[in-house]
Amino acid sequence: MAKWTPKHEAPEPLEGPVVATITGGTIVWFVLFLAQLPFYGWFDDHGHTWWVWTCLAGAGLGLIGVWYVRRRDAAIKRAGMAGSV
Repeated sequence: MAKWTPKHEAPEPLEGPVVATITGGTIVWFVLFLAQLPFYGWFDDHGHTWWVWTCLAGAGLGLIGVWYVRRRDAAIKRAGMAGSV
């Protein structure tokens, strides 16, 4: 089997409002968690409690993501300022 080789270079990664995107996703996960709480009994009866805990895990990991991308943005800004001096 021949090794696949790309015929063109990969595009540059897109830069955008990363902190806002991660924050928005985190809020969506937490809202989904809160929306499912009143129905916890139904989820438990049908063996689907993992849906509730998945949403909470998504919100928790989102908080870690927000912390990470804020530090990343700050480091990029510091590196940009140090390079221009």
